[in-house]
Amino acid sequence: MKSKTNLTKMITLAMLVALGVVISPILRVEGMCPMAHFINIVCSVLMGPWYSLLCATLIGIIRMIFMGIPPLALTGAVFGAFLSGVFYRVSKGKIIWAVIGEIIGTGIIGAIASYPVMTYIWGRTGLTWLFYVPSFIGGTLIGGTIAFIFLGALKKNHLLESFQRSLGGGVHGSRA
Repeated sequence: MKSKTNLTKMITLAMLVALGVVISPILRVEGMCPMAHFINIVCSVLMGPWYSLLCATLIGIIRMIFMGIPPLALTGAVFGAFLSGVFYRVSKGKIIWAVIGEIIGTGIIGAIASYPVMTYIWGRTGLTWLFYVPSFIGGTLIGGTIAFIFLGALKKNHLLESFQRSLGGGVHGSRA
């Protein structure tokens, strides 16, 4: 049974990564990537913080390599992905806290962490420490709202708990 759960986790992770890579550039607002935040929150709720962190990292690396996206694809995603899962677990399964974790992690921490990366590594000039905060918060609010509605619909139809159980995740599932 455990190997079936692990296979299901890997397949789900691969599908979320593929979905994140494909829809991020399509459903995009200039300076924002709301669908990345949607994927982060969904992955956090379904699989937990570590899988969400891995998913965001893989999406960011693939987008940077194949699409020429700057390092914002990583700095703007990993903190929110992880905190989304942590806040969801700590709140004992409240979806709104997964969204708040994404907003704090990406909208504030990720945005501020992006400044030194873009200034000193990427060579971008004329930025301030808070330069990315408005667009990152805007993107997380859009993606978080979509994720909240989507996950709320799954929960209302009793599918969310079923998906979490099959993945060994959720609030009381595996911590891996």
